[in-house]
Amino acid sequence: MELKRERVREHLLTMIDSRRPGDAIPSERTLCAALGVSRPTLRAAVDELVATGLLVREHGRGMFVAPDKITQELVAENHVADAPRSRGSWTSTVLDLRTVHAGARIGRRLAISPASELVHVTRLRHVDGAPIALEHLHVPADLVPGLTAADLEGGFYAHLRRRRGIRPAHAVQSIEPTVLNEEEAALLEVPVLSPALLFDRTTSDTGGRPVEYVRSLYRGDRYRIVSRLTLGEGRADLAAADVGRGGAWWGTVE
Repeated sequence: MELKRERVREHLLTMIDSRRPGDAIPSERTLCAALGVSRPTLRAAVDELVATGLLVREHGRGMFVAPDKITQELVAENHVADAPRSRGSWTSTVLDLRTVHAGARIGRRLAISPASELVHVTRLRHVDGAPIALEHLHVPADLVPGLTAADLEGGFYAHLRRRRGIRPAHAVQSIEPTVLNEEEAALLEVPVLSPALLFDRTTSDTGGRPVEYVRSLYRGDRYRIVSRLTLGEGRADLAAADVGRGGAWWGTVE
């Protein structure tokens, strides 16, 4: 059974590679006949590819090649912050913007008192109109007095630089797998307990002062991480090439 399933999976992957996002995949009946396998075997392979974001199953219509995944590259730590290097049009919708007390956990992240006020912004990020990420942004209130949703439209880092005189310079970010709860899944338009990537980032300015703490959830079916590794003697050549390109940051912020 496992060998048959793997054969079916490889056939489907080849089919996906030869098609464009949104193209239809033959029906289960057609595929079963062509591959000489049972429907449960085929469905097991299809379910795996649906779960990993390579196929989309639409009730009453059939199966289709899923949209391309958004790709984030991880590069060296001395590169500068910039917008996501990926295809598609990125937009953001502010769902909530309010002033709250920092509390102990976020206060530690931002090196401020738990009683200090901070601005908490919740944003839903889209690529080509499809929801991709849910972002919770925390900023010390005294750094951004009077911050509005409109201020975030051109990108938060751009706002800090142009309007506040704050220059984000360094960030420490962790990435780990998680699953989405009911509210998160509804906003991202996926089933409850769908896989997601949790990004946890603290950003500091040129003087080392923490200016931002962000917790972001990215859809696991639409997002992937690619790392560039420098091995041994290639380090010097790669560094020189990166200087020529101007570098690209490993964070997904605006």
